[in-house]
Amino acid sequence: MWKLNQFNYSRRPSDTIRIGNLLLGGSQPVRVQSMANTDTNDIPNSVAQCLRIVEAGGELVRYTAQGVREAENLKLIHEALRQQGCEVPLVADIHFNANAADVAALYVEKVRINPGNYVGSIKIGDSSDYTQEEYEQEYEKIRARFIPFLNICKEHHTAIRIGVNHGSLSERIMNRYGDTSRGMVESCMEFLRICKAESFHNVVISMKTSNTVMMVQTVRLLVDEMAKEGLQYPLHLGVTEAGDGEDGRIKSAVGIGGLLADGIGDTIRVSLSEEPEAEIPVAKQLVSYIGERENHTPIDAIENILYSRYEYRRRKTVEAGNVGGENVPVVIAGGDGHHGIVPDYILSGKKLLSSEGTIYPVYSVDEMHALEHDTSEVKFLNLSYPELTAPVLAVLTLHTDVVVLLHTNHKNGVGEQRAFFHALMNVGCTAPVILCREYKENDLQQLQVKAAADLGVLFIDGFGDGIFLQNKGSISVEEINSVAFGILQASRVRVTKTEFISCPGCGRTMFNLQTVIARIKERTSHLKGLKIGIMGCIVNGPGEMADADYGYVGAGRGKVSLYKKKECVERNIPEAEAVEKMIELIKVNGDWHE
Repeated sequence: MWKLNQFNYSRRPSDTIRIGNLLLGGSQPVRVQSMANTDTNDIPNSVAQCLRIVEAGGELVRYTAQGVREAENLKLIHEALRQQGCEVPLVADIHFNANAADVAALYVEKVRINPGNYVGSIKIGDSSDYTQEEYEQEYEKIRARFIPFLNICKEHHTAIRIGVNHGSLSERIMNRYGDTSRGMVESCMEFLRICKAESFHNVVISMKTSNTVMMVQTVRLLVDEMAKEGLQYPLHLGVTEAGDGEDGRIKSAVGIGGLLADGIGDTIRVSLSEEPEAEIPVAKQLVSYIGERENHTPIDAIENILYSRYEYRRRKTVEAGNVGGENVPVVIAGGDGHHGIVPDYILSGKKLLSSEGTIYPVYSVDEMHALEHDTSEVKFLNLSYPELTAPVLAVLTLHTDVVVLLHTNHKNGVGEQRAFFHALMNVGCTAPVILCREYKENDLQQLQVKAAADLGVLFIDGFGDGIFLQNKGSISVEEINSVAFGILQASRVRVTKTEFISCPGCGRTMFNLQTVIARIKERTSHLKGLKIGIMGCIVNGPGEMADADYGYVGAGRGKVSLYKKKECVERNIPEAEAVEKMIELIKVNGDWHE
């Protein structure tokens, strides 16, 4: 049985399934896909957008089918694409309407269903606990509705995706497990057990949330739970409501890249609040970059017995100045500049200059003797895993004023830097460690994706007391600094700006998503630490933005509902007034500042 190796990269073995003429899983490459944001009733535009996605390199294209009419229209879209020589498999996205799933399965190569809303609850609006009898009664209701759908898929050779969303767990699952990773996994496993019992194997799974930490931990948990039951279904990876621009790319790379680095994932979708074809280059870059780790030089390391992959526990460290302990992770910039967010330190030659003007020395491993006799309040030591000898470990354990600047040149830098942390934990060394990576990029998106994939997963694992990015290319120090802070925010370890949780849009979207996002960002991007959800429709809106402070959700054509946390406070506001109304709501609750 495959088991994740913390240090040495290998892809998780999964079943190979067929989606039309496309094979997925097993020894196949990681497939990249996107989702149309056109109205599925608009056949010409839906076809044209699919062609653009395919031209960009998309290997699967998904459409929303919120009702039977839209599901029927998928037949027309499918036929039009085939007439133009486009053989890309199509996927129907189903929420709430099991009848639409039955119809879509006749015409497209794959149907995505959401276990959380595939069948309505037997206790809608009832907050009382489920009895065991009621819990099982609802499961039988699910089973009775799901099996006929599987039979249709068997007959028409249609694959399915069981797509669990954190924001739309069923009342029954929420009642028993709460809003947790365990609840998401159990929601999925129920449907998988039915598939197994019915000998239906053409299945892909996804576990999505806008919280990168929860997303990574939940998928890891699911993989282990499936392995216990002898299941090896392929996995679809994605971070929901990632947003747009730099934030969307970094957040997606942190979550998806973290799991790909674990060897987990058979197809990915980077969800950006932009045109769908813009997602494909990001996804392809991510897959290519992680794939370079194949057959790397083995890393010899021992996993610490107290480490858990399923819950966030920040590694305990001593406090050296403002590094380590209970301090948020710091940022070191490679040079001075007009930084949007002021870094905590700037590297100047062989010294670090703090934002308060204090100068600290930086040593190499060859200068250990000088470091030990330096009386500075804090000293920084450049180090890599191969340099972590017993004498060096002894110095780090004895001298609590030393901060490690951890470098790596290994092909699998994530694995080597993990090995360093486990080595410290195995001997009880609590020295604070700043994660350092160096790149050679001239394209900002390349840097965003690579750095986020390399470093985000380490912060999710609870490692790292800071970040230091360097780049030998034409990217400015200001842009590099922005990437560093973006990685910390996406990894949920340090908040330094407004967080926008926005969906990528689809045929259900009730307004021009990109325009609205731009308007809201223009007015609220100065509200440091505030989380604002911008959702095109009600399907995942309140759930996926569950940890947002305020939410802007499409309620109908030209209508918007506003949320404070999970509570809807104003319904069906005319879209032209909605942004101002949301600002008023923020002000009334005392969260606004000029």
